[in-house]
Amino acid sequence: MIKRIDRIISEQTTYSRKEIKKLISKDMVYANDELVKRPETKFEEKDISLRIGNEDIDIKKNIYLILNKPKGFVSTTDLINENSVLNLLPEKYQKRNMFPAGRLDKDTTGLMIITDDGEFAHNILAPNKHVKKVYEVTIDIPVTTTMKEEFEKGVELNDGVCKSSILNITGEYTAEVTLTEGRYHQIKRMFGRFGATVIELNRICIGNLYLPKDLKIGEIRELTENELLLIQEK
Repeated sequence: MIKRIDRIISEQTTYSRKEIKKLISKDMVYANDELVKRPETKFEEKDISLRIGNEDIDIKKNIYLILNKPKGFVSTTDLINENSVLNLLPEKYQKRNMFPAGRLDKDTTGLMIITDDGEFAHNILAPNKHVKKVYEVTIDIPVTTTMKEEFEKGVELNDGVCKSSILNITGEYTAEVTLTEGRYHQIKRMFGRFGATVIELNRICIGNLYLPKDLKIGEIRELTENELLLIQEK
């Protein structure tokens, strides 16, 4: 994408537009080894090499973040909503057009990916991609083998029969559920068919990427290249 140099620097660094203008006026900005004289000068972002003073800037076309989502936050891109998950992002990422790749309910916690790459998001969310999501669930009545069997068959909801899913019983009131589709409030509605209310819901895995144990609730960081591969595995 062709962009103004001041926009590229703003998105790739923590410099403000005012600071960038000063850097350019002081002959400190080089693009493709040529001195940049005007902030409105345009470049093809994917092909640019950028240097500010003596520092080479690593140009990232897209950003991929992993968040351990806390309760009380919603999967919206509306930054006016103070409870948007995007308001958890460090300032340098808020300059980009970031969005949650998939949704978690306000009271659901756990693994969430935030990115500005629409194709990547489609590849992990589209039903025909069959990328699995694993959830830890606590309900208000004992988990039964009947639930397990019906989850495997496909629970019938008012919007159709769910795809076969895996329910592993982990305790009297707890289970791990693996889905390959993502309907609205799906797990809550599936357990609701058995008269159960979901008390706690925590997503721990997408694809083959499990929520890192050292990523505390509310923390966010960039995904590594290996993690990007894991998340797209079936």
